[in-house]
Amino acid sequence: MLQRVAIYSKDNNTKTRDGVQRLVNEFRKRGILIQLFKKSTGAKTTSGEGSVEWISDLPEFSDLPDIIFSVGGDGTFLETVLKVKDLGIPVAGVNTGRMGFLANIPGEELNKSIDQLCQNEYDIIERSLLEICRPVNLFSGESAIALNEITIQKANLSMITIHVYVNDVFLNTYWADGLIVSTATGSTAYNLSVGGPILSPEDESIIISPISPHNLTIRPIVLSGDSKLRMVMEARTDEYMATCDFRFKRLSISEEIHIVRTGTKLKTIMLKGRDFYNTLRNRLMWGVDKRN
Repeated sequence: MLQRVAIYSKDNNTKTRDGVQRLVNEFRKRGILIQLFKKSTGAKTTSGEGSVEWISDLPEFSDLPDIIFSVGGDGTFLETVLKVKDLGIPVAGVNTGRMGFLANIPGEELNKSIDQLCQNEYDIIERSLLEICRPVNLFSGESAIALNEITIQKANLSMITIHVYVNDVFLNTYWADGLIVSTATGSTAYNLSVGGPILSPEDESIIISPISPHNLTIRPIVLSGDSKLRMVMEARTDEYMATCDFRFKRLSISEEIHIVRTGTKLKTIMLKGRDFYNTLRNRLMWGVDKRN
């Protein structure tokens, strides 16, 4: 039974404000304690029995919630992950954005979804995370951990050359616009758009997918999740760009990138009656045909 929940959002559009307000109203009706992030604007807390604690940042919890709700799109979900990744709190995504592979609770089904959560009708899906372990402190104090993907990309119009080693064994040299190193969760994100494979979210594998490779025989590859990746870059310029979900940094071409899977996993909520494959069919419109 839920006793305490946290709500995080960052968007100030009408749909997101309404989603936050509906969550607040429903949990207050049930006498559940609410920890509300101060950026979650528009929420009024004057009615109901449950109490509300305002927090300025997610790690400032007086007591850890049972679940944290990310209200918005997948971008908001990724920000939520970055803030609570070390706390072991399950994250539930309420979709007020567009695609919503991560934020998989539709805003129009909030009441039903809250009833299921209060009755423990959900499963915990544990998802792998990737980390750039070299260069150290890449984002100046911010985490270099990704739920979706890490990419290496050219810094200008010229191609970049990337030499990839797996556990210090040479894999391949890629001449391309860049490489995507993806988790199973990220397989339906950037990886999907370049023709990479789709993996179920609990899979621990690592995907490497090239971005516009010069050699057309190069294809995505799926590696063991225990793999340690080392990437050495060459280019006609002095810089390349590294990204880690929504963060990015320009680096000297002489700087190597080392990537590993982290020792911890992210817990996410999947309601009973929903599953990854159902979400996949709906979001990608598999089987949709005018004749049906």
